[in-house]
Order: sequence, then structure tokens, then C-alpha cells
Amino acid sequence: MSIPTTRSKDKAIVSITPNLCIGCGKCLDVCKDYGLELVEGKIRLKPESFVGCIGCGHCMAICPAGAITVLGRTLAPDDVYELPLKTPIASYDQLLALLRRRRSIREFTDIMVETDLIEKILTAAKTSPMGIPPSDVNVLVFDSQEKNRSFAEDYVAFLKSIRWCVSNWFLLLMRPFWGKANDEVFREFVRPLFDFYISEMEKNHNVINYDAPLAMYFYGSPYSDPADPIVAATTAMYAAESLGLGTCMLGGIHPLIQFGSKGKRFRQKHNILHKSQEGIFVIFGYPAVHYKKSIHRTFASIHYAN
Repeated sequence: MSIPTTRSKDKAIVSITPNLCIGCGKCLDVCKDYGLELVEGKIRLKPESFVGCIGCGHCMAICPAGAITVLGRTLAPDDVYELPLKTPIASYDQLLALLRRRRSIREFTDIMVETDLIEKILTAAKTSPMGIPPSDVNVLVFDSQEKNRSFAEDYVAFLKSIRWCVSNWFLLLMRPFWGKANDEVFREFVRPLFDFYISEMEKNHNVINYDAPLAMYFYGSPYSDPADPIVAATTAMYAAESLGLGTCMLGGIHPLIQFGSKGKRFRQKHNILHKSQEGIFVIFGYPAVHYKKSIHRTFASIHYAN
């Protein structure tokens, strides 16, 4: 048994072709399962390892002689490819320019996002690093304004059905359990958000996903690293920026659909496959507004270790 995910609970199988091995030991340097050893100038599998091969593919990717293959946990030898040359890769200044150009866009034209651009965004997002392979990130794609409006209307109906969770009696009851910070967040942000979402939709104004031409919901599973969906969503967002699209992350949906029987029914209705500790919606579209200025951002703090 290896580290479990929803996609695989077995160890990957590492195969070594001894007559191809040149004994360079590069695979030893990159295997963090510590499942390989160099004996008499040749690599071989150890009888015991840390947790078993998780299918990261590092040993297969770094072997200069093609002596190692890995099969399992969705990985196969055919998945190895040559790294792109450094020449066309964006410089730091070019990358920083892309990052600094992006602003959150919630105003879109009615132009649909082309299928090939959606595929390019997803292709880029698949390159995202992950806690444990294979990726347990799931992506639900809403590829039209109509689908996003329908989802938003369902979400408002869902919020109305659970409005009790922002009532005074419930917040008073929960404060000893979840503490001052959560209490403040619910009173000062979550409750007003409920009211805002519901009242605006009653005016036929969708402030949940803004009737965007495209939205993607990135979420994980009970097994996944909580950071994985957020990293993938961020990659998708910057890929979209490079393609001339505006983007915005939406954090007001995911947390509230994770709990209770009504949350479960909502997820089932919209083909959301798993509960997930973390998740995020990203909306995309051709911007209807264009900024010429941006705003400097800062961290809360930066500390250098002693």
C-alpha cells in the first residue's frame, strides 16, 4: 500500500534495465522514497523503502540512459517528454510584467471563450505542482454565461435554505468552539455576503459569478493536499492572462457547500465529486473594462530565519 489518493492506492512499479544503466547515480539523488541503491556500478531496487513509489517520475526523467521506467499511479513511460529549451522561456522581467498586468476582472463582454483557449488554460493548469501524485485536483467547467447564471441561481436558493447558519443564535452557540476570529469573519463578512448575494439576485443582478462567459471550479478530495486546487487555479489564472482574458478568483462559494446534507445534495446536483478542504472558483472572459494602472501589493510580514 502506498500513499492513497482517489485515483490510486497502490505503489507504482519501478523497472530497471541493468544493461542500460551507466551507474551515474542521478536517480539516487532525486528519489525521495529512498527505494534505490547502487551496487557494483548498477542501480537496483532496495528490499525496503519509505512508503513505496508514489509515481513522481523523477528517476525516470533524470536517467540519461533510459534505464528506468515507472508504471502505475496514472504514470507510464510514454508520459516522459523532453523539457522545452530555455531560449523561449519567459525571463524574470517578462514573467513579472505578466503578473503585474493582471487585475481581478468582473466585467466581461458577451463574447464566448473559445474552446481552444479553454483547453490551453487546462493544459497549463495540469503542469501545477502537487503534494502527492497523481493529482487529486478536480475541475468543473462552466463554459457559458447561461450555465454560470443557472449555477448562481441554484446557489442563492441554497443560501436561503441555510440562512440559519448566520443567525445570532447560531453564532453565539459556535463562538466558544471556533473562536473570536471565526466569529468576526462570520458576523462581519459571511452574514453580509449572504444578504448581498440574495438581495442582488432578487434584483436580477448576479454578483456570485457575474454571468461570466467561463468559470472553472478547482477542488480536491478528502485525500488531497489542501494547497493543490489553489495552486492549479492560480496557474490557470495566469495562463488566461497570457491569452488576453480577464480573470477573478471567487472565494464565497466553496466553503459553504462542503457541509451538511444540503451541501451534499448541492454538490451531487452539480456533479461535484468530492468534499474538499480547499477549493476555489475562477471566472474568465474578455474584459469589458481596461486598466492602465495597478496597485502595489504587500505581504503581512516577511521574516528571515535566525
